[in-house]
Amino acid sequence: MGYFEVRGASVQEIDLMRDWAEEEGWNPGDSDRLAFTAADPQGFLIGRLDGEPVGCISAVRYGTGSGFIGFYITRPEVRGQGYGIRLWRAGMERLAGRVVGLDGVVEQQENYRRSGFVRSWNNVRFEGPPTHGAAPPQGVVLVDGRSLPMGQLAAYDRRFFPEARDAFLAAWVGLPGRASLAAVRDGELCGFGVVRPCSGASRIGPLYAADAEVAEALFGALATAAGGGAVAVDVPDHNGPALKMAERLGLSPSFEAARMYVGPVPDTEQAGVFGVTSLELG
Repeated sequence: MGYFEVRGASVQEIDLMRDWAEEEGWNPGDSDRLAFTAADPQGFLIGRLDGEPVGCISAVRYGTGSGFIGFYITRPEVRGQGYGIRLWRAGMERLAGRVVGLDGVVEQQENYRRSGFVRSWNNVRFEGPPTHGAAPPQGVVLVDGRSLPMGQLAAYDRRFFPEARDAFLAAWVGLPGRASLAAVRDGELCGFGVVRPCSGASRIGPLYAADAEVAEALFGALATAAGGGAVAVDVPDHNGPALKMAERLGLSPSFEAARMYVGPVPDTEQAGVFGVTSLELG
């Protein structure tokens, strides 16, 4: 065995992590890393074997009490040699003392259980060209999310996520090539979504809504903003109305990951999440 070390990733190496995620078939966003690094610039770790990158993990800190694991990848040629567990330990050490979440692919879920993670629900990716659009419910208007005060967007996001993540959200909404829409009723937000270009189908996330009608109107408008082709959304399977919406729109399941936590499941408004923001950062 050669010399293996785990260290903070450079900007170039975070781009490499994205390329590896694409090779794994995870369909990463074209510019996601620009928002990811805004969330926690030091939360991305790279494993080097004799100076060559061979694996990675992200261990992003949110606030003072939460963290999220993602980008857990070792290259095929070095798997089974113990490098992955060393990356894992480095990531978990960085998040020590926090409630930690992750979205675990099927083949890794037993390993996560052995590390103390407990499944809370599955996030199911549905994708395809939507078969139809839907008008907003009476009294609801859709506006460009970038036109709203960031404080208003951040407060709305905080209802569905366990910690404030203002810097990440500002980048997530404002990056070029993306579209964001907010649903407004009587001056108050009742829905919000972002669509971004990816390696394959454009991905919608987050998709928050007060009900399925608002969610479907946002989804259709975001799909149109993305060019009218195939789109994808990661739907929590505990949200029955969200699953039915995906079916009504003619989308097909293509991927699944389990949302798992070490520590108590965060107390958030889960019923309003029709699509998670990102399987890498929660």
